[in-house]
Amino acid sequence: MNSFEKKYWDKNRLVLGIDEAGRGPMAGPLLVCGVILPINYQHPLINDSKKLSEKKRLTCYDDIKKDAIKIVISVVSPKTIDALNIYAATKKAMEDIVSSCKVPALVDAMVLNSDIETTSIIKGDQKSLSIAAASIVAKVIRDKIMMSYDSIYPEYDFKSHKGYPTKKHKQAMETFGLTLIHRKSFTFKG
Repeated sequence: MNSFEKKYWDKNRLVLGIDEAGRGPMAGPLLVCGVILPINYQHPLINDSKKLSEKKRLTCYDDIKKDAIKIVISVVSPKTIDALNIYAATKKAMEDIVSSCKVPALVDAMVLNSDIETTSIIKGDQKSLSIAAASIVAKVIRDKIMMSYDSIYPEYDFKSHKGYPTKKHKQAMETFGLTLIHRKSFTFKG
């Protein structure tokens, strides 16, 4: 999981891992995260956030928060997603994180425009420890945000589907309409 990082760590250089959570949902923010881990960092559980149980993900999240040299979060609103489109909004947030950290970056599947060295890795959250760490932090924080929206909009059941296009979510949208956190630019089909 750290072969991409070793290229930098072997030269005593830090590297940033970047990933996101929330590109596919119809509601809620996009959360983009950058994580810089200590040189030669190891963790037996860190992997793609989608491959971890919630309990393991939360354990990793706590360890990453404690151990990381730096964590940068960008919360992209549904309004910004609607204005830019999801791809452009994701790319811009990632580029802003690279600019703020000023170290080479490993990025999950996005090609960025930056004066700083970036490497796009397909399925990077399964191949890079830093990207996997960023995916975990992004997912945990986004899930917490969606849980808080569940108490504001209980009829949508955001706690169970986190804004993704499930049958139950689509039915709630048809019955109750769109909320302030829905992405208006996404096509809604039953």
